[in-house]
Amino acid sequence: MTKRDFYNILEVSKTATPEEIKKAYRKQALKYHPDRNPGDKTSEDKFKEAAEAYEVLSDPQKKARYDQFGHAGLGGAAGGGFSGGGMTMEDIFSHFGDIFSDFGFGGFGGFTSRGGGRGSRQMTRGSNLRIKVKLNLEEIEKGVEKKLKVSKYITCDECSGTGARGGSAYNTCSTCRGSGQVTRVTNTFLGQMSTTQICPTCGGEGKSITNKCPKCAGEGVMRGEEVIPVKIPAGVAEGMQLSVSGKGNAARRGGINGDLLVIIEEEPNSELIRDGNDLLYNLYVSLSQAALGSQVEIPTLDGKVKIKIEPGTQPGKILRLRGKGLPEVNSYGKGDLLVSINVWIPKNLSKEERKILEKLDESQNFKPNPGSGDRNFFDRMKNYFE
Repeated sequence: MTKRDFYNILEVSKTATPEEIKKAYRKQALKYHPDRNPGDKTSEDKFKEAAEAYEVLSDPQKKARYDQFGHAGLGGAAGGGFSGGGMTMEDIFSHFGDIFSDFGFGGFGGFTSRGGGRGSRQMTRGSNLRIKVKLNLEEIEKGVEKKLKVSKYITCDECSGTGARGGSAYNTCSTCRGSGQVTRVTNTFLGQMSTTQICPTCGGEGKSITNKCPKCAGEGVMRGEEVIPVKIPAGVAEGMQLSVSGKGNAARRGGINGDLLVIIEEEPNSELIRDGNDLLYNLYVSLSQAALGSQVEIPTLDGKVKIKIEPGTQPGKILRLRGKGLPEVNSYGKGDLLVSINVWIPKNLSKEERKILEKLDESQNFKPNPGSGDRNFFDRMKNYFE
């Protein structure tokens, strides 16, 4: 099924401010809230649809990807969250609980237990971790695998993450009677409404441990280190963020691990300058090389190569070496290496050098002729920068 446009779902324009987006979501969420539309599957779907739209448009990075690539830009997007659909009501209320509290869904009534089996218990989730990785241009061109040593919460090896010593038993939570959830009944201007929340007593587990593991004090996790291999694709750029699922902090007592978010930092190159997928190189040649022509050696990411300087080459001329730039991420395209020609003018001249240049200056061929300039210079530069 083709997904609807997120802006159309929330009924806002692409230029809407964060506050306008939040206000629009509040309106849609109130309209389609399950407590106002009991048993209405269509309203429930629209409620989830609005939550998914808000989850993307309220995040500046996800919004930027969506604006540029549409729904395709969110497939496998780094950054965690639950974009892409498949949300549950628990996801929505846990992510956007502050918005629903503004509606009056909570804060006035008492808790009532909600029946249900093990399937309704709340799963805990470990937090995401962020780590920066520095790459040079050679690594960015080829792609690289980095082994990252990360300090984080890991699963307790004594109790295998259960938090219980040996085979000790669990007690059923008296507040939620084992369901892990409680329902809050609230009086609002619309009448009585109820929302389901995580049980505050057991944290959604529906049980308590009778004999805690001594190594992790019943948490199921402890501080430790893990070496994590991360494959970084070719063509990444400064500030890009990659996500390694399940390699963040371990969750308490057998929950879902968080993700590891890898942020790219680009080390500057001493000779080449990056401009998108293109590389720039400033080449300095002597006056005689520019006038007579020559072959010179320049650096590329694949090693040194020789290029030909034509006789009479003027300062500012740009030579393009196609395919010698950087690749696009997850694509076959590749940028170019642009070589800008600069003529080196010596500052200190000997008496003999001065005499030679003065003699040359008497020649009409060495006098500047404004009419012989490169008339296409501005057009070429305009095309390059566009």
